[in-house]
Amino acid sequence: MDELGYYCLWTAEHHFQREGYEVLPNLVQLSLWLATQTRRLKLGCAFNILPMWHPVRLAEDYAMADIVTNGRVIMGVGRGYHTREVESFGAPLLDAAANRELFEEQVEVMLKCFNEESWSHRGKHYVIPPDVDYRGYRLREITCVPRPIHRPVDIWMPIASGKTIDYMARMGLKAMVTLNGEKVLDQVVRAYRDACVRHGRPKELGEDLCWGVGLYLAGSREEAIRRLEPAHDERYKWFAPFGFVRYADEQGRSWGTPGAPARVPTLREGVEQKAWLVGRPAEVIETIREIEARYPGLDQCMIHWAEGIPPAEFKEQLRWFARDVMPAFAGRR
Repeated sequence: MDELGYYCLWTAEHHFQREGYEVLPNLVQLSLWLATQTRRLKLGCAFNILPMWHPVRLAEDYAMADIVTNGRVIMGVGRGYHTREVESFGAPLLDAAANRELFEEQVEVMLKCFNEESWSHRGKHYVIPPDVDYRGYRLREITCVPRPIHRPVDIWMPIASGKTIDYMARMGLKAMVTLNGEKVLDQVVRAYRDACVRHGRPKELGEDLCWGVGLYLAGSREEAIRRLEPAHDERYKWFAPFGFVRYADEQGRSWGTPGAPARVPTLREGVEQKAWLVGRPAEVIETIREIEARYPGLDQCMIHWAEGIPPAEFKEQLRWFARDVMPAFAGRR
């Protein structure tokens, strides 16, 4: 990816996945190693699951990574969605309100670590520093050493609900929207832009947003579907029950709501929804240009690997995309 001119490799934090789909438990640590193997590629965390961390520890780890890679690691945070993971680390997930409350306090602490030279925090979950004596005086504040040198820190977060959108806009967090049908994508992009305006952060439509889409190139759409379908459909048996089928029917109703489909989607349905781009490079370019024209502030597109495809096959997909699709958008960033 580095040699081919890609901007960023995004990875996801997950634990205990004997199923084999997502097996990277520490993104900052992984990114540090990847930075030694590459020259310019950015390394994005999508996402550090904050309820499974102490926020000061994550802030310190990120600060070190920011310094030693000269800003090549991109911070991203999420609340988590696997009970097996979050609850096993002693944090709430089944209680969604408690999860949100903990997460929002953790973000507050993390931002203090990044942005304030010295600080204290008195909250429900964290009292930092504790009310203790240290070398003859009572602790009142602490200082995180070192802090990131690239400040303010860009922080990305996935859009999962309307409450999430409003919180992200209020806090100035950037948004990632992945594998959504085009109707749901449009709703989310506009809701994020409108929320940013309400909170005094006006943006162009699509600005500070990353659009994630599935990809498979082939000589024709039918050939792409034939090659991709087994891996896609098997993966969605695992993925869909978590509620991440963000497609809409002809009336604009999200799948899973009354009257709309509530099944595991096929690849053909994903292609119809434009959550997956498959076929010849020219067809993929045409669809990306449609999205680009619709959202003038959008400057980031993330392509998804359909887990289950052999690594060598997807590496060839990356080379093909870089050779025949990316030049059509040269100079956009």
